[in-house]
Amino acid sequence: MSTIYRILTKDEFPQALEIRIRVFVEEQNVPIGEEQDRYDQTAVHFGAFAQDTMIGTGRVVIEGKKGKCGRIAVLKSHRGQGIGMGLLQTMIEWCRAQGLTEVYLGAQLHAIPFYEKAGFTAEGGVFDDAGIPHRLMRKQLK
Repeated sequence: MSTIYRILTKDEFPQALEIRIRVFVEEQNVPIGEEQDRYDQTAVHFGAFAQDTMIGTGRVVIEGKKGKCGRIAVLKSHRGQGIGMGLLQTMIEWCRAQGLTEVYLGAQLHAIPFYEKAGFTAEGGVFDDAGIPHRLMRKQLK
């Protein structure tokens, strides 16, 4: 079964939000008020689809010539299959196609090796985001 990665339509955003709630709010206990934010209105949202079912999501917020990747979530039943990496690579390639010079993100500490595999480098100290320790990670785009 192949996975399709693409930009979401506005009508598909509720499905993406449902995945984020399942992963971040229900599994990781992030307060619902912190999961949704003002950037949801302006971000470019991406989805991973198995057949016609959304199984993962992420978003890019453009800030000048940089893209902030975030809210990357894959349903528990589909983890460990490379879907998160496929989604992240799709987001990075989209940023490159927009002429952005860098992508960055806040990585949960346990996810740092995942992002390192995608070419990100951790920098700075640990910071708290919604009660979860994170580090800033960057990747230069050429």
